[in-house]
Amino acid sequence: MNGDDMKCLAQEFRADLDAQLAGDELSEFNLPRRDAVATICRRYLEVLFPIYFLCGEREVPGTRACRHLIEIQSLLTKQVCSAVRFECRRGGKPAPGELESYAEEIHKKLFGQLPELAQLLATDIEAAYHNDPAAGNVEEILLAYPYIEAVTVQRLAHRLYLLEVPFIPRMMTEVAHSHTGIDIHPGASIGESFFIDHGTGVVIGETSIIGNKVTLYHGVTLGAFNPLSKDEDGQLRRGQENRRHPTLEDHVTVYPNATILGGKTHIGHHSVIGGNVWLTHSVAPYSRVTAKDSELFILNAGDDYWNLYGGI
Repeated sequence: MNGDDMKCLAQEFRADLDAQLAGDELSEFNLPRRDAVATICRRYLEVLFPIYFLCGEREVPGTRACRHLIEIQSLLTKQVCSAVRFECRRGGKPAPGELESYAEEIHKKLFGQLPELAQLLATDIEAAYHNDPAAGNVEEILLAYPYIEAVTVQRLAHRLYLLEVPFIPRMMTEVAHSHTGIDIHPGASIGESFFIDHGTGVVIGETSIIGNKVTLYHGVTLGAFNPLSKDEDGQLRRGQENRRHPTLEDHVTVYPNATILGGKTHIGHHSVIGGNVWLTHSVAPYSRVTAKDSELFILNAGDDYWNLYGGI
């Protein structure tokens, strides 16, 4: 990015600030608001899991859920309008004339998928309970497991991603990332009964495909091995057209700090990938992949080295 590009970017953000200060929600410079997107995520979690955010409130759950859904509708419609206006201006194209109607249509399509999303999330919770002996009950999973927020928000953001809504899906997953340490791109396709144990440091890239009943542990990366694929004009191929992240078939388990890279890398069903493995090629179903043990240097009490330095 050269000096002119930086100057142009600075002018855009200044114009956005001026539009917000002036209360001009229809400005083409008005970016989607991070606080509004964060509120959408939180309200969605509250609708699905009221136990997660009760906070001592005595409101009837159904009334509360209805109020939150109305708030989500209002916020989402406004943020979609802002996102599309800015994306059109950035691309040098006029914004659609019936933008509000378009945003409302996005909202209707998304809300029509909420029952399916709720069923998927129920399978995720069940997977956690059946795969983690440390989980005493379902309520503990809802109250204490960070992956619940990360996966719940990602599944919603993924539906917006498929509807080609700009900016907002990635903003949503970054909200969850900041809260949980789990970074799942909204473009990633994830099957049912998905469980991330512990979760800190997990990274799942945009074109990853994850099957049913897959379990990941903390520090796992599903990343790009060579993302710099370019078209005939020398531009990076972006999005789903550049498959650069791996595919995990059904019933795969990946242990801590394993790194699996590449769009041509397929992990066959019922495979187990051991901790600290670096993998850039496909493996057949029912494979067991482990890293060779490194040499360990162990000092025992009574050894000359131990006595020389007085212990450790």
